[in-house]
Amino acid sequence: MKDKKVLVTGAGTGIGREIALEFAREGAAVALHASRNREGAEEAAAEIRASGGFAVVVGADFARLDEVRELARAAVAALGGLDVLVNNAGITMNREFERTSVEQFDTLYAVNVRAPFFLTQAALSSLVASRGAVINISSVHAIGGRREHAVYAGTRGAIVSFTRTLAIELAPRGVRVNGIAPGPVEVESYHKVLSKDSIAQSASCIPVGFMGQPSDVAKMAVFLASPAARYVVGQTLVVDGGTTAWFSLCDSFRDPTPVRFGEEYIPAS
Repeated sequence: MKDKKVLVTGAGTGIGREIALEFAREGAAVALHASRNREGAEEAAAEIRASGGFAVVVGADFARLDEVRELARAAVAALGGLDVLVNNAGITMNREFERTSVEQFDTLYAVNVRAPFFLTQAALSSLVASRGAVINISSVHAIGGRREHAVYAGTRGAIVSFTRTLAIELAPRGVRVNGIAPGPVEVESYHKVLSKDSIAQSASCIPVGFMGQPSDVAKMAVFLASPAARYVVGQTLVVDGGTTAWFSLCDSFRDPTPVRFGEEYIPAS
């Protein structure tokens, strides 16, 4: 990744932050997008600069299409081009199907589907010029069902289909498009709603016996952007410790989910 120019969305926390740091460790110049967690992105950028790398933070509200398009322009200007776009930013929510509001539905689809679609469109000319790569972060929710996630899972499934179809359209123009579907990854939002015991219990249910870390996804992102993955096109690679390979024969899907994700950024029902 030496001297490559990379834009990572949602880089203020969790998986996005680690992806930005990993690209920088491999020699890339990085633009870190932040919306709610600007402080986290600034801290990551400072860490990159302290190690001798180049990093810039660019803000954008993904619910606003004009800011999404401006993000592409600002990142390309700051980096002097663009080789890799990582569409990582996303929000989650769990609500019973019958209690989900139109506003909640529209908010998730605007941030999780509309924003990466039009950000990629706005960055396309630079990616074609560099014969670059697009990496879309989805989720295992696109592959397996879990109650109260009808809206969120729909957005993640849309990203898988978007990845596959866009890859076919852009491959002849030299741009490779792939995706990653992470399973349970221990990020800050988990600790906001789950106890340590709950996290440990969840980890024990994953076939490998532990919960993934942001670095597990970040290393896959760097691989997909590298020449080593030149023949990987239109794929969404699952990074989940075996979660979706498990043949489940339990009835936990009948029980209401005891926690609520996304309350800090999803409109109340």
